[in-house]
Amino acid sequence: MSPRKAAALRAGDRTLREHLIATAEQMISERGTAGLTVRAIARAAGVADGVLYNHFADKEELLAHAMRARVATVERALPPLPAPGEATVEANLRVYVEHGLILHNGMLPALTGLLAHPEVLARFAALSGGGENWRERLAGYLRAERDLGRLAPDARVDAATSMIVGACHEPVLSVLFQGEDLAHRVSVDAVDDLVTAVLTGIAPR
Repeated sequence: MSPRKAAALRAGDRTLREHLIATAEQMISERGTAGLTVRAIARAAGVADGVLYNHFADKEELLAHAMRARVATVERALPPLPAPGEATVEANLRVYVEHGLILHNGMLPALTGLLAHPEVLARFAALSGGGENWRERLAGYLRAERDLGRLAPDARVDAATSMIVGACHEPVLSVLFQGEDLAHRVSVDAVDDLVTAVLTGIAPR
């Protein structure tokens, strides 16, 4: 092991590959991906520029892994999602909405600058390994509640899922496309209003 590599790993027992991913994740969380170069990542990691190519095919692969790590970091800080049949559907949907908003907001720095690099997003999606994501868990939760009779038997679960997912996407998209800092302004009232609209609709009763 070279002295420079040893210095980079002195603070812990993770591998150099893990160290590079963690470094890239930290940089993404602080400054986003726009203008993030191999040289900048290498310098922050305390290694020579070429070391990255010993562990990753290219910068895009490293960024995809860093984004995957960022999602895991954000998710670890979130409370567990409720199971069907627990508490009330209304209270549980609030948890799902808040979970989605926090998750998307936590990913905002990583997404900044990637609109012009779809190959990174494609590799990031492939890293999920087909596992169940937040959207699929939400849809599964709603279907289970419908089966339990806690939602109407003809409840349109897919449409309700799309409403909630779209509402969580909207603040992030506003930032990406309009440059507005809206991702930090979603109030508790907005969460309650969304849950109410999903459960009761907007037609007169």
